Amino acid sequence: MILNYKVFGEGFPVIILHGLLGSLDNWQTIAKKLAGTSFAVYIIDQRNHGKSPHTDEFSYDLLANDLLEFFQQQHITKAHLIGHSMGGKMVMKFALEHPEMVDKLVVVDVAPVAYEDRHSNVFNALFAADIANAKTREEVEEVLRYKLDNDETTVQFLMKGLHRGEENAFEWKFNLEALHKAYTEISSGVTYLTPFNGPTLFIKGERSSYITGDNYSTIEHLFPNNELAEIKGAGHWVHAEKPQEFLGELNRFLGK
Repeated sequence: MILNYKVFGEGFPVIILHGLLGSLDNWQTIAKKLAGTSFAVYIIDQRNHGKSPHTDEFSYDLLANDLLEFFQQQHITKAHLIGHSMGGKMVMKFALEHPEMVDKLVVVDVAPVAYEDRHSNVFNALFAADIANAKTREEVEEVLRYKLDNDETTVQFLMKGLHRGEENAFEWKFNLEALHKAYTEISSGVTYLTPFNGPTLFIKGERSSYITGDNYSTIEHLFPNNELAEIKGAGHWVHAEKPQEFLGELNRFLGK
């Protein structure tokens, strides 16, 4: 698998993985600023997202193998890993399976647990948008806003995934059908027989419910050398909502 990526800066490698329905574009601003602190920062489109290959198959096993191949293709033997939401589960899985390849781990607003359905409304809105027949971006945006009860943060995030294809027709940058089909897998937890003992930072948004007192015991079990940072006033998209505070936590942790 040849993944689409961008790299900024030079130095010790840092690899950032986006969340469900996202792309490397969501992390470009953070990557450029982080690269200024002597890191080579790689941002990647995971399979079925962005400009990376779209396939019928999608699982964390496949994503982990894609990342392993990326390490090999870029001749990286060890890196810091950062992942948000679905990407956070991916980097946790990779660190547990390949601890020798991960120096420090940063997990953004997700725990290694199975979650109840949090995206049916999003998928329903995306299918309702009927982009094959849409004439303008505003038309698509109006449907999303109506279906998502004017959740502006989510609407604007999804609109970043809309573009015009080769025949000037609207397309999603993500493989909507494959991701919808794999949603049970995406929502599943991360398990492994032995913990990852490397330094791990969990960053949560104050207004998010993805990391809670109820699931923190699972974090402690699998990632015993962890610390938790809470970003005040932020929701699930911590890096987009509070970028300066988020960067401050990254620089503090990775600079140790």
